[in-house]
Amino acid sequence: MPASNPFTAVVELPRDDDADEVRRPTANGALHWAPHLDDGYGARMGALVEWVRQARPEVFVVDVSVEVAVLVRLLGIPVVVTALPGNRIDHPHRLVHRMADQIIAAWPRALRVPPWLRPHESKTAFVGGISRFDGRPRAVGSQDGTRVVVLAGADGMGVGSGECNGPATGEVTWTSLGATRGDWTADPWPQISAADVVVTHAGQNAIADVAAAQRPAVVIPQNRPFDEQRVTAQVLHHHRLAVVTPCWPPARAWPALLKRAKGIDCQQWKLWEVEGAAARAAAAIEETARRCRGRAAP
Repeated sequence: MPASNPFTAVVELPRDDDADEVRRPTANGALHWAPHLDDGYGARMGALVEWVRQARPEVFVVDVSVEVAVLVRLLGIPVVVTALPGNRIDHPHRLVHRMADQIIAAWPRALRVPPWLRPHESKTAFVGGISRFDGRPRAVGSQDGTRVVVLAGADGMGVGSGECNGPATGEVTWTSLGATRGDWTADPWPQISAADVVVTHAGQNAIADVAAAQRPAVVIPQNRPFDEQRVTAQVLHHHRLAVVTPCWPPARAWPALLKRAKGIDCQQWKLWEVEGAAARAAAAIEETARRCRGRAAP
């Protein structure tokens, strides 16, 4: 955790994934990760219990862990969970969405309400895409040629690190961010916001950042559990927010893809509702704490 993190305190949890042998991790399909007799897993959950006992939070926000959400709720703490894109119809996800006091979906309600979330729509806040760059002024680049920025995820873009670029010409330049350790940057905003086209995976943060920058995009969804990125890419394609291609294209396909991307109206990114999304999520969390305490909104 960087020293400049915004939290009052940080608790480093023990690892729960380095046991020599993993036994029955899904609890007969009820959970995603709760292995039998795993010292790391037990220590991790024990640390969470101890923190809750000492801090006595009014609400607990859980990103992706069904097991943490269940544990904290069993301790009597109101729980806010995040809904992730994809097809979340398995038993653990059904359980966590049913028991949550509040669900936050970081995409716009108008663009997609998945069938599995409709039973819980009354307690779901569709806040829009959350970007840390919301409200930050765009960088200004040179007007010469076409600047393409490849925004790679932690697992790359489905090609070798040296292949994360297209054909360089006198008119097209390529910059890769995150494909290798050497080109990773903690602050990609100047490159994203000054790009003529961003080539990116379909992860929620990356799409929200491109939407905040309102830049043309070529989106290449990566393989993720529950078809998370493919579903997001389908929404982007359906609403004509970006050019979507299922895999890294051959060199001959790039000129047409870049031309198509540059032809999309970047104002369409406003449909992703990035502006104010983080504030709307914070308001939903605070309202949950008040409601579960029986307090009226101020």
